[in-house]
Amino acid sequence: MKMKTIHAAAVREPAPRTWSNAKICGNQFFISGMTAHDGQGNVEGDPSTYEQSMQTFRKIKHLVEAAGGVMNDIIQLNIYVTDIELRKEVWPAREQFFTGDYPCSTLVEVSALAMPALLVEINAVGFIGAE
Repeated sequence: MKMKTIHAAAVREPAPRTWSNAKICGNQFFISGMTAHDGQGNVEGDPSTYEQSMQTFRKIKHLVEAAGGVMNDIIQLNIYVTDIELRKEVWPAREQFFTGDYPCSTLVEVSALAMPALLVEINAVGFIGAE
């Protein structure tokens, strides 16, 4: 099996030699931590935790689909919030992207993300065809 980098037109690529947004090997895919960051120092859209979560899940969806999968192929989510109370705004956003049995999930509070305005970061692992 050969590892392949996944690109999605709707998701800005990171700076060269930093990381990959998504990789696939066989039918397993890995999505790096996504945020509502626009790549130019701004938060995309409304700065609320709910809207940041929605934007983050949209990016993940674009990458999963570019890999040939669907959101329900995600097996594991790791969710990082800057205040544990923000989870109350993450869950309703998550509900917009998954049906049936939800993925295994970890949610932790962290002291900071890459930019002070960011409130949530999410990464995902899954298998194409797992749905």
